[in-house]
Amino acid sequence: MTDRSLDLLIDEVVLGLASEADTARLEELAARDPEVAARLASARDRFAPLDETADDLPLPDGFWDRLAPRLDVSEEKPPAPERETAGAEVIDLAPLRARLTRWRYAAVTGIAASLLLACLLGWSLLMPSDPLVVAVLLDDRGEAIALVESGPDNTTRVTLLERPDVPSGQVMQVWTKPEDDGPPVSLGLLSTGLSRVLSVEGLPEPHPAQLYEITFEPAGGSPTNLPTGPILGKGLAKEPVT
Repeated sequence: MTDRSLDLLIDEVVLGLASEADTARLEELAARDPEVAARLASARDRFAPLDETADDLPLPDGFWDRLAPRLDVSEEKPPAPERETAGAEVIDLAPLRARLTRWRYAAVTGIAASLLLACLLGWSLLMPSDPLVVAVLLDDRGEAIALVESGPDNTTRVTLLERPDVPSGQVMQVWTKPEDDGPPVSLGLLSTGLSRVLSVEGLPEPHPAQLYEITFEPAGGSPTNLPTGPILGKGLAKEPVT
């Protein structure tokens, strides 16, 4: 027995925590070894003030038998922490965190899908699904520079076939002539220099041989509401074969 294990045994005996067998063994050692007897007496003197402040209560029957297995734990493998303790409930939050992660992912995915659907729906509403007429606009060299598709309500999709060199301070404006002997009517501006869908109200349905053209106008559009600038391209509408 090492000095440390002997000191622990002495403390347990003095405090009344040792089993009857360990107490008898220590008493036997003290009777044979004066040094053990002196250490036992010193421990009793050290714990005497504590004894005077506490009532002497016997341990419950079988206490040591229940306590010993809990103390017999391997040093290499510490006991797993108790999930539940008396008077308290420990809640495992891992499943909750997993559910919250799935809910968050589902919410973000749903929002993204909703936005995409809204964009596609908006674009489909703006674009003529069944164009009534189609026109290919040609420049002065006879090269196609834009494709125009117009529906019964004069919603018109203008698809540029090449990126035009728009003069500084000017903008592209799209025109049509609903009536052969009438004035040109503006369908709108291509202010970004890119293809777009234009919508105008109050015009009759487009018809075959209707004129479409794109001109360069001052920023903000023609000041006279009639074409004033150079023509980028023009063409006559045709009815598509369906």
